[in-house]
Amino acid sequence: MSERIRAPAPHGVRLRRDAHGVPHVEASNLKGAHWGLGYVHALDRALQMNLMRILGQGRAAECLRGTEELLALDRFFRKMGWAGDMKSALAGLDDECRGLAGTYCDGVNARFREKRPWELRLVGYEPEPWRIEDTLLLSRMIGYVTLAQSQAEIERLFVEMVQAGVPDDQLDALFPGNLGGFDRALIEKVTLGERVVPEPLRWLSPAPRMMASNAWAVSGSRTASGRPLLANDPHLEINRLPAVWVEQVVELPHESWLGAGMPGLPAMLVGRNRHLAWGATYGFADAVDSWVEDCRGGCARRADNEWTAFRVRNEIIKRKGGPSETVTFFENEHGVLDGDPRVPGHYLATRWAGRDGGASSLRAMGELWSATTVEEAMACLGGIEACFCWTLADDEGHIGFQMSGAIPERHPESGGFVPMPGWRPEYDWKGLVDPSELPRAYDPEAGFIVSANQNVNLLGRVAPINMAMGDHRARRIAQLLETAERIDHDTCARIQMDDYSLQAVELMACLRPHLPPTETGRLLEEWDCRYDPASRGAVAFEAFYASLVSEVFSPGVGDDVLGVLTAGAGLFIDFYQNVDRVLLAEGSPWHRGRTRDQVFAAAAARLPEDIDGTWGERNQITLTNIFFGGRLPRRFGFDRGPIPLRGGRATPHQGQIYESGGRTTSFAPSLRLIADLKEETLATALPGGPRDRRFSRWYDSGLADWLAGRYKTLRARSPREGVD
Repeated sequence: MSERIRAPAPHGVRLRRDAHGVPHVEASNLKGAHWGLGYVHALDRALQMNLMRILGQGRAAECLRGTEELLALDRFFRKMGWAGDMKSALAGLDDECRGLAGTYCDGVNARFREKRPWELRLVGYEPEPWRIEDTLLLSRMIGYVTLAQSQAEIERLFVEMVQAGVPDDQLDALFPGNLGGFDRALIEKVTLGERVVPEPLRWLSPAPRMMASNAWAVSGSRTASGRPLLANDPHLEINRLPAVWVEQVVELPHESWLGAGMPGLPAMLVGRNRHLAWGATYGFADAVDSWVEDCRGGCARRADNEWTAFRVRNEIIKRKGGPSETVTFFENEHGVLDGDPRVPGHYLATRWAGRDGGASSLRAMGELWSATTVEEAMACLGGIEACFCWTLADDEGHIGFQMSGAIPERHPESGGFVPMPGWRPEYDWKGLVDPSELPRAYDPEAGFIVSANQNVNLLGRVAPINMAMGDHRARRIAQLLETAERIDHDTCARIQMDDYSLQAVELMACLRPHLPPTETGRLLEEWDCRYDPASRGAVAFEAFYASLVSEVFSPGVGDDVLGVLTAGAGLFIDFYQNVDRVLLAEGSPWHRGRTRDQVFAAAAARLPEDIDGTWGERNQITLTNIFFGGRLPRRFGFDRGPIPLRGGRATPHQGQIYESGGRTTSFAPSLRLIADLKEETLATALPGGPRDRRFSRWYDSGLADWLAGRYKTLRARSPREGVD
């Protein structure tokens, strides 16, 4: 059953919706497919596309609301400078790529001319024509705001900890192997402008954070169908409507693509064609570095006591209902300075390797349209500038893994984590690492590949990761794959819903001898280490974990600072295994001379005698509309929920809820997909629906199935079928 989408489509393009509301683009060639893709993106997600573009341009206070919060947001995006000079990026596109990207923009603009979202009319914003530059801008935003930002924040937090007097041995215990080139005296001289403590940047909801994800590919020798199988569930912020992802099916006479992308990008970021399937997780490679600059008179000191002037960039930020504001940024080869070099002092200059990119990513995603084998996909996906780990499978029986990302080549003494002296040229970047040097694998002996944000440095000739997420999800998924007799769709679906925590298993082994003789102690003794919504044991364990973290870290950083860090800083959210390494150590400088048993006993003694509520009652989120952000009464129907969220920080079905920059956010499966290469279908589940229109039946049409772990099936017509 399908429904025709009426559109002024050129190039013989026909558009329809399937029974799930997912748009199908039928065309005779890729040019027509790109026009149709642009049209349906603008049809279903025009609000999302325009909000993201407004944010990236640093024009939220001008176009939306002139609040202090949006003004601060504009300052951040202007500082990043992603919407600036696009000439070099555009010059990096070949004629074919530029032509297809331009045709995608034509499709977007055809819809923009027909109708603009009423929310934008409400604020008086007339959408400007969509340009290739806007697509490049979104590519940069996705690469940093949803990915690389966590690395920048943790490196800034390290500087703050040094300046707060945290001793060297405690820093080394928390960031083991990352302190090469550490000069405490130099970092103590730095004057910081932006800080992680006490308040991070307040993010507006259209820009999601993308941190954790799961993906695995299984060889046909281990599957029920005898053909490879691929599963992927990217973990992003899900407490929003519409969903981050937009699903689509693209059909040409002899090929089809089924999957999902992000509106504004002419790409199928995850999904499959008839011969190849691909999924993505974040790679956590370090692509952000800082240097300490010795400044005076608008200049930075260089070797031989020479002084080099900063480039000065002035940005005018317009503001609704208020005066414009001019902000000034100082830049050099080390990035944007966090300070004013006209005032003598030491400041940090920070650079992200992907800042001026976009062209390579657009070319790579364009090449993916014609890839049919794992090897071909590895070759093109490696050129994407954002750091992803791509998991692949093809119908010839092969599976593979390829990291992508613009990763700097550094001095051997610099791992990229600790700021280096800017006046020593040997610490400057030497270029970018070739993708063939990054972690990769092809048909591994184990018969499967698991990618879940763990450290994969051993798979590369270089080691781009210095701060990985915990490996508990990866180990649990591998455990379930190893013990399955024949892996099929149902196996993968169970894994994607799995809420068993190996982190809890490890910590409970140390806690069990110290459980108090209380109702809370009984709950922990009987707990199965699952974060099921009905579990009371999960609530008790989280109470213990908070007590243990406080017992170990509060004396070193203070209760107030620890409250900020545990509420939303990357160290305790993204990089919790670094924290656990300290907690589980037999002896650590953070333990203040006590044994691990003594620390665990002290934390257990602070537990309440009883615990109220279940995990599903405690771990709830509301999906709020990206434009109104929860400001409207619930009865208006723009928001959905609250809904219980299964899982925790270390379970395959991740279910983290926390405060980030003044608002509630979450990590959970933002999309589930399963592809069996024996079939030509794709099973998916989306926590939302295809459209961003509140009064559309497709606004949240997939949410109930997503909560229940049910999947829909995407399929293209066979070449013999006609068009409705």
